[in-house]
Amino acid sequence: MLEKVVIANRGEIALRILRACHELGIKTVAVFSEVDREQKHVFLADEAVCIGPAASAESYLNIPAVISAAEVTDAVAIHPGYGFLAENADFAERVEKSGFKFIGPRAETIRLMGDKVSAIKTMKKAGVPCVPGSDGPLGEDMEEANRIAKEIGYPIIIKASGGGGGRGMRVVHSEASLRNAISMTKSEAAVAFGNDMVYMEKFLEHPRHIEVQVLADEHGNVIHLGERDCSMQRRHQKVIEEAPAPGISDTIRKDIGERCVEACVAIGYRGAGTFEFLYEDGKFYFIEMNTRVQVEHTVTEMISRVDIVKEQLRIANGEVLQYKQKNIHFHGHAIECRINAEDPETFMPSPGTVEHFHPPGGPGIRVDTHLYQGYKVPPHYDSMIAKLVAHSETRELAFARMKLALTEIVIEGIKTNIPLHQKLIDDAAFMGGGTDIHYLENKLGLK
Repeated sequence: MLEKVVIANRGEIALRILRACHELGIKTVAVFSEVDREQKHVFLADEAVCIGPAASAESYLNIPAVISAAEVTDAVAIHPGYGFLAENADFAERVEKSGFKFIGPRAETIRLMGDKVSAIKTMKKAGVPCVPGSDGPLGEDMEEANRIAKEIGYPIIIKASGGGGGRGMRVVHSEASLRNAISMTKSEAAVAFGNDMVYMEKFLEHPRHIEVQVLADEHGNVIHLGERDCSMQRRHQKVIEEAPAPGISDTIRKDIGERCVEACVAIGYRGAGTFEFLYEDGKFYFIEMNTRVQVEHTVTEMISRVDIVKEQLRIANGEVLQYKQKNIHFHGHAIECRINAEDPETFMPSPGTVEHFHPPGGPGIRVDTHLYQGYKVPPHYDSMIAKLVAHSETRELAFARMKLALTEIVIEGIKTNIPLHQKLIDDAAFMGGGTDIHYLENKLGLK
């Protein structure tokens, strides 16, 4: 097994990786910014290295600093977690060239799937269903753009090829708005991603966001761990996730899982990954692939009983997957609420000192968090401070357990979005299953 791993992240995911490493007997190195020296995983790691000031660009996004931490501690591998450098192909490449193992896909795979245009072309070739679109970047020829839009049918959406996280996209409802939409999206993409390439897709009006989890070793073995429903979103950011997705037949589930596995084999994928789809009228449409562990991997772990982070570590060590698809069985239902340090009505971040913290408990309850009483939530990073997960034999019982857990959890000293989750877990439409990606924003009056 890997002897020592640098955890190139912070917060709950850094703690999650640390625990998986220690269970496997792997020593850990925590890297941290000056403002994060009192993070829980920093205290628990075998070694810790400060890599810069609070600003992400000077610490968690500082590639030389992260690699130097691996060098001075004699680590053998680097786990990027999610966010920050997790899907940075240049980082993955430099890690490998520096003599360390990158716990994730190869750099060329990250580049291939990170460019939305090349990813869609690759998936179409592999037999994965995609949203009808331009099948490539849009040029300067507006007559051609108008022709494609008419052929697809309005509304359409213009997307940045290098985009992600809900940025770099614009919905267009008529030909009169198309030119301006393309121009504005290209300008925004150039600034945000350093790449002004954009493409066009059919805009699905009432889709759900369904994603499929995969694991692949470097020996060509691939499995899928079923799907998750991540449709409860605000401004393209997920709020609640659940697995399995309600209302998906076993036949459809099996078919899309097999297609994702075949696509992984076709591109020589290695590590954990997630295929993201829009799902409407019984059909899946590929939108992107995330080449890392996801925030919501927890719900898949609960129903599949597979430790995804441990498998990432084993795969990076060159081991053969210890599971065959026939060994994967799904047990019950799981739901995750992302707890953020933010005002539940205005969504403004709420940094500050946690004066009191009491996590919920009981059967089927899991809390992934780095919080503790007296911890100071900094204003410099993402506002997510905990992931509350409930699992039970049925979806109804999982909801009941989540409802109870949300009444038990106590976080004082800062504002959190727990009140929003309490409203959503009681929402009749959500409890009924199958709400689309626009449901939460419509409910909150944001559309």
